[in-house]
Amino acid sequence: MIQAVTFDLWDTLVVDDSDERVRAERGLLAKIDARRAAFVARVVAAHPSLASAAPAAWDGATAWFRHCWKVEHHTPPVRERVARALAGCALADLPDVDGLITELEDMEVDIPPVPAPGVHAMLDQLAGAYRLGVVSDAIVTPGRGLRRILEQHDLLRYFEHFVFSDEVGASKPSPSVFRAAAAGLRVLPSQIVHVGDREANDVVGPHAVGARAILYTGVVDRGAADSRADAVAAHHDAIPRIVAGWSS
Repeated sequence: MIQAVTFDLWDTLVVDDSDERVRAERGLLAKIDARRAAFVARVVAAHPSLASAAPAAWDGATAWFRHCWKVEHHTPPVRERVARALAGCALADLPDVDGLITELEDMEVDIPPVPAPGVHAMLDQLAGAYRLGVVSDAIVTPGRGLRRILEQHDLLRYFEHFVFSDEVGASKPSPSVFRAAAAGLRVLPSQIVHVGDREANDVVGPHAVGARAILYTGVVDRGAADSRADAVAAHHDAIPRIVAGWSS
């Protein structure tokens, strides 16, 4: 019997990159460019001769991060990414490196993404009947920042437990993150339904531990026609009905 429902965050609870429109309206660079520019500016301010090396060093550190995330299934924190980029410039440290790290980590907190359509009404229906959790990879914004984003949108209060990749040392689809969710919610993995937008992360991952999976396509459809999910939901209002059907 289903006792808990866990959710991916990006493109499931909130709309990934929906903050980019606000950034553009304010005349700010897109996040990917702003992160590189922030690193380069700090390096060049301290070491002008590294103006040509710094962008490539940042890009190399970003490629390293993506390998860790996609191949090794863990997400090194921003501090490690910055250290990797500094090493690419043959530097061991940088003045006010802590300020740079905070700037990068808080970028999506200062201008947060918007909630997915219908998410509050859906969670209102599930709350009380099921234990609710979040299972999300932390790509730049760490778990502490992701909690702040949820709180800004009055979403934090719905959830009992959070599994963020920077805090547990593994990222989806590693079975360990879903086992951590089950342990934190005090249920068996087989008693969980996980909801997310990516087949490899949010369907394959929970299936590996015996949980059910709903592929959510309300923000982006990344292949519903070929999905092995137990169900597909094109809108959040379908999720309570699907879960209730498995609980009866």
